[in-house]
Amino acid sequence: MAFYDSVPFEPDNSIGYQIKRAAQAMSAALEPVFADEGLTHAQWSVLVSLHFERGRTCAELARDQAHDKGAMTRLIDQMEEKGWVTRERATDDRRHVILALTDKGEAVAQRTRDRVAACWNGWLAGWEPEKVQQLLGDLRELRTSIEFAGACA
Repeated sequence: MAFYDSVPFEPDNSIGYQIKRAAQAMSAALEPVFADEGLTHAQWSVLVSLHFERGRTCAELARDQAHDKGAMTRLIDQMEEKGWVTRERATDDRRHVILALTDKGEAVAQRTRDRVAACWNGWLAGWEPEKVQQLLGDLRELRTSIEFAGACA
């Protein structure tokens, strides 16, 4: 039986709407943390992706962040100007430009990561650790289901 056959498809019962609203609330609540470091949310996401080695090129980061490649290049330009990121041509294929955090970028990523984790710990203060793990598992499973199913017709 399909879930939305028995439950009305309205905002209060929409998984997509609830995820979007949670993401919007999180982003707004974290804005002061990013502002203190002179960051935008998008810049912080890239710093963290580089910090955790989720990508080494603009194309890889764009895929990881579900971001346009051209916009990612402009974002990296800004971050390079701030001294957070370096670009270097790959030795095995000069067409590829490898990105890396500078010491300054690494320090910003770590400070901000720690402050973001403190915010999350505050938001989850009343939650049992098992419930948090279950939510994380459910969200990963949902993402995998969506990625596997692909676009809707």
